[in-house]
Amino acid sequence: MPKYVIERYIPEAGRLSPDQLQAISQQSCSVLSELGPAIQWVQSYVTEDRIYCTYIAPDEAMVREHARRGGFPADRVVAVQATIDPTTAEG
Repeated sequence: MPKYVIERYIPEAGRLSPDQLQAISQQSCSVLSELGPAIQWVQSYVTEDRIYCTYIAPDEAMVREHARRGGFPADRVVAVQATIDPTTAEG
């Protein structure tokens, strides 16, 4: 199943409170429940003015549908081509 990285521009995202982050997470999970098991949220990273999310989904359209239903921006959605980490250096 393809993996996607979503860039969401959210001004002052890094200043969101734990309660606000929880509410966003709950909204996302609610939409995921509606869409079914074909789409999975893996993890998100909150930066100063963006949230970067990783999802597993059958296609980009489903990722964008999740964003639309949840009311989240999806400024950029890109398919992951490869994954590397320190063990990649070992060959």
